[in-house]
Amino acid sequence: MSDNSTIQIRFPDGNARSFPKGACPQDILQDIGSRSLLEKTVIAKVDGKSIDLNCPIENDADVQLVTHDDPEGLNTFWHSTSHIMAHAVKELYPEAQFGVGPAIETGFYYDIDIDSRITPDDLGRIESKMQEIIAADRPFLRNEHTKDEAASMFAGKDRYKVELLQDMEDELASTYAEGDFVDLCRGPHIPSTGKIKNFKLLSIAGAYWRGNEKNQQLQRIYGVSFPKKKQLDEHLVALEEAKKRDHKKLGRELELFLLTPKVGSGLPLWLPKGTIVRETLEGFLKAEQVQRGYQPVITPHIGNLELYKTSGHYPYYQDSQFAPVKADEQEYLLKPMNCPHHFQIYASKPRSYRDLPIRLAEFGTVYRYEQSGELNGLTRVRSFTVDDSHMFVRQDQLRDELVDVIDLIKLVFSTLGFEDFRTQLSYRDPNDKGKYGGTDESWERAQADIQDAADASGLDYVVAEGEAAFYGPKLDFIIKDALGRSWQLGTVQVDYVMPERFELEYIGADNQKHRPVVIHRAPFGSLERFMAILIEHFAGAFPVWLAPVQVIVLPISDDYLPYAQDVGSRLKSLGIRVEVDQRNEKIGRKIREAETQKIPYMLVVGKQEVDAKKVSVRKHKVGDVGKMDFTEFSSGILKEIEQKSVS
Repeated sequence: MSDNSTIQIRFPDGNARSFPKGACPQDILQDIGSRSLLEKTVIAKVDGKSIDLNCPIENDADVQLVTHDDPEGLNTFWHSTSHIMAHAVKELYPEAQFGVGPAIETGFYYDIDIDSRITPDDLGRIESKMQEIIAADRPFLRNEHTKDEAASMFAGKDRYKVELLQDMEDELASTYAEGDFVDLCRGPHIPSTGKIKNFKLLSIAGAYWRGNEKNQQLQRIYGVSFPKKKQLDEHLVALEEAKKRDHKKLGRELELFLLTPKVGSGLPLWLPKGTIVRETLEGFLKAEQVQRGYQPVITPHIGNLELYKTSGHYPYYQDSQFAPVKADEQEYLLKPMNCPHHFQIYASKPRSYRDLPIRLAEFGTVYRYEQSGELNGLTRVRSFTVDDSHMFVRQDQLRDELVDVIDLIKLVFSTLGFEDFRTQLSYRDPNDKGKYGGTDESWERAQADIQDAADASGLDYVVAEGEAAFYGPKLDFIIKDALGRSWQLGTVQVDYVMPERFELEYIGADNQKHRPVVIHRAPFGSLERFMAILIEHFAGAFPVWLAPVQVIVLPISDDYLPYAQDVGSRLKSLGIRVEVDQRNEKIGRKIREAETQKIPYMLVVGKQEVDAKKVSVRKHKVGDVGKMDFTEFSSGILKEIEQKSVS
């Protein structure tokens, strides 16, 4: 029990200690006396709220010290580095004005408006100035102001900060100063600039203010920092590997897809080889869906605007949709979602409780108007295809159907080698219910339903409030690729809202009308984005079952071309995707180019192979694996394809 002059600080391990009222986390660290913890701690959490280490604590509180080993601590480290970078830019370019400078998943950036164009050569100058600021080891000092006071501070100096302040709902704003540089920021920050030891500015890009292409285009500088040099070095090596695996680069080199302004930004064209990979993925999932009782459907690419007004998609996604088009006095919309179309198929005839579950599945293309500055290869496009399914189930069937969907998603991931994944239950924000459809009762039931299925499936999940769809909670699957990067892929959603809006019904065993529950489900998510992730995960070297060309036959000279063509024809008759290199080139060049194209198997044929009726087998990245007769090689590769090996 604390008196008026002391407070009780409770730590995560359950221990509690008394400190003078107004003590700050820095005082607590000094009292604990751990030099290692003192060096690593960047911020503190007081009753769940993140604060600076020099912020006074006035009341009894639960306190957690956050180090730079914690994701939130590292984000604070990155955000503080972005402020140092902005300070350096301001000293080098006094006319600079600043947009936003957040921490992101892989470091930080700051958007800057200056009169001259920053080039990669300028990054070294900025880094040198940052080193001077870091060496001065000035503290980050927080100050609070009224919104009007803060606006006066930035008036005539930074119009972007003034605009941000004008749009703030809170009447209080905070700034952070280090030295003579002051920036608008909620914080928190690390104690001082000297904590930043190892950093690197990485690249420059253009970015429209607030992501709107009608606004001023700013210059965005990306960077990253780490407490230890080894961490920075490892990160830079990983970035170089990521550049080699960039799906945009490999997409061109391997002739998988094409993006051209003559078709339009964000509208990919699938080339023959990319189409083969994509259709192989689709075929795999379609075959699995048939085994699980899904029924295929196809719906149009546009729909009557009223359809999306009923669903709520039109007001909800209005800012990211193409404008409606008018025909025959009706307005039509490029569909942003497939579900309203599937609801019409369900409602097209009377349904009995005996008919359920009904599982409708479609690889349906949808459209979103993404800002041009946000488009990025296949990961952010304006036209994409979703492996969509909508399942109409009775309440007593819901749990088993959800468990089966979870099992299907896990099968997809394991087949493609994504063994490292985590899951997240995304619920609505209990403090902001206005942006969600449905009643409190339906949301509580839906959230309980999806959690029950996650528990039954043995998933180790986290709960994220405020991340639900506007019509229901979600179970999201987040995988890690070969570079350790996280991607949100498969998703499952429970929906009590749309059946009400579309008045979906079935006749129950009691001969009364009932509402079905809808499950939304997409293991791949966007096929475009999924393909981008696969290209980078496999570095373009797809496993045999997915590879657009599985085997290439390489005759040593034209004398052996007939034998090579015969081998190719026999493989093709077995369903193997094969090419024969008929060019009059040296065998070394043929092998090198086949390696560059990442073809899994090369069959070299010359006099010895013709005489022995065999082929010399080379494997991508492995090299020569010896001579085999046709049956031995073909049976082996067919087995590899059938098993969908990803080794």
